[in-house]
Amino acid sequence: MHADLALKMMSDLFWTGLLLCLPLLGLTMLVGIAISVVQVVTQVQEMSLTFVPKLFTAGAVLIVAGPWMLRKLTQFTVQLWSAIPAMF
Repeated sequence: MHADLALKMMSDLFWTGLLLCLPLLGLTMLVGIAISVVQVVTQVQEMSLTFVPKLFTAGAVLIVAGPWMLRKLTQFTVQLWSAIPAMF
């Protein structure tokens, strides 16, 4: 295996990982920031107030974006496995 091929494979791996994690992490971060602003304004410092909405948001994102994430992961895996004969 050549170094440029290994670098391309690692680049594809990291890019796919970023694309798969971005919707889940991005939306839970936005919900966390919104809840933090509400906590600062109302001065209610309850720990479950931040945890429960982020948990529901993560579940909703996985339900909505789950099929897309699975398709992307399947495409990456098929591409990786189909490239094995070309490596040797």
